[in-house]
Amino acid sequence: MRISPSALVLTLLLSLGLAGCADANQSADPAPDGSVTCEFPPAGNPARPVDPPSGEAVPATGTVTATLQLTAGEVALTLDREKAPCTVASFLSLAEQGYFDGTECHRLVDTGIFILQCGDPTATGTGGPGYTVPDEVSKDLTYPAGTVAMANASSPNTGGSQFFLVWADTPLPPKYTVFATMDQAGTDVVGGIAAQGVAAEDGISPIAEAVIEAVTLG
Repeated sequence: MRISPSALVLTLLLSLGLAGCADANQSADPAPDGSVTCEFPPAGNPARPVDPPSGEAVPATGTVTATLQLTAGEVALTLDREKAPCTVASFLSLAEQGYFDGTECHRLVDTGIFILQCGDPTATGTGGPGYTVPDEVSKDLTYPAGTVAMANASSPNTGGSQFFLVWADTPLPPKYTVFATMDQAGTDVVGGIAAQGVAAEDGISPIAEAVIEAVTLG
């Protein structure tokens, strides 16, 4: 039986836990000081001991930079506080606490969609920070090369710590919060990992070593 491209993409999304949420739960409109209030409700046990971020007076203007120190090279990120203030606040909090250090980017998809998924200390696709992050999406979201977006658990407002790096233009529905972009050099690093393919043993893991050794901020 032949599988249509659209059916193949849907299958991949389901297998990745990326098939998505129905309704957005956007951050509240910014206060006069340019901040918003975010909710990070508890959800299961954290994959590593970590404190949830503060949801009060979360900055909602400007950008901040971070660098993923991957074994294959540096991936420089620009995080957008205006588009995704709650998600950026969570990512920064986890990075500051060393949550991502030494974690594997555990899933690579190079057919239909083009993503490297990271952010799970267990490298199983089930690990999270012990809380959820609200969706910050809009109907016009797209996922071109260089996008960094949140994975979710196939229902609204179930983001956690897992995110995916897009190295080639990817057709996804606008259901995954886009919170950062990679520079071209970083996109090339991820593309180089992808070029080595997916491990035959499980059909998911990248063949190339893809470990986040550390995340540096600023």
